[in-house]
Amino acid sequence: MDDHEIENSSAPLIEHLAELRTRLIYSVLAFLICVVLCFTVAGPIFNFLAEPLSRILQQNGQAPELIFTGLQQGFMTQVRISLFGGFVLAFPIIGYQLWRFVAPGLYRQEKRAFLPFLLASPILFALGAAFAYYIILPLAFTFFLSFQQLGPDASSAMGPTEDVGIQFLGTINEYLGITMKFIIAFGLCFQLPVLLTLMGKAGLVSAQGLAATRKYAVVGILTLAAIATPPDVISQVILFTVVYGLYEISIVLVRIVERKREAELRAAGLWDDELERENESAAKEAQ
Repeated sequence: MDDHEIENSSAPLIEHLAELRTRLIYSVLAFLICVVLCFTVAGPIFNFLAEPLSRILQQNGQAPELIFTGLQQGFMTQVRISLFGGFVLAFPIIGYQLWRFVAPGLYRQEKRAFLPFLLASPILFALGAAFAYYIILPLAFTFFLSFQQLGPDASSAMGPTEDVGIQFLGTINEYLGITMKFIIAFGLCFQLPVLLTLMGKAGLVSAQGLAATRKYAVVGILTLAAIATPPDVISQVILFTVVYGLYEISIVLVRIVERKREAELRAAGLWDDELERENESAAKEAQ
């Protein structure tokens, strides 16, 4: 079969729907199995997620403890951890099922072009999650815990000039909420190069257009940093720097894709220099 031929998959709509149902069933089953597996080890997973806070509390001479205030919160915490861990564990399987559904409708050339992005996406998500876990979370927790006011020991008499103690007593729901939010937010932000490069490959964006909208990108990234991080300047600056760096990397990747496409079109005698100059002029006027 020629590289430019689509695989023989011109099935009726009902067959495509049946295939979609099959892929969804496999994805849901994989997710449920992973949730059950994670539920059996929810304790170690929670200990891993709580390690950044635990380390900082111990450095402050405090017990690494969290509390729950509702009778059902302990159980629901394990369910929440299992759902989170189950999704992370099943994500490669879900991605594979998605690939199996869309692959028959792609040209073989398109498959080869799309596969690197399919592999890069989970890797970049893991890098973003690791960046949040090992760098951002410790900085954020250190900032928040700095507002503690450790008072005198209960056994000692409090003098008139001694400060009243203000100590952190965190709940497991609150802690898991902020931790998972950070991990997911940074994992998704690290998908920016994949998203923009794919859009560039599809001709939806251009390197010149992305470069021309830098000022709007800066505003958008600053807004994202303000929403996705706590109200401490350090975390917001770090998130802004990282995401803006990814934006600049995306411009370089899109430019590489455009040059490769130009070389292929020139080799085929389909490149129109005059049309390209008109497009560049229009982009400069819009800028």
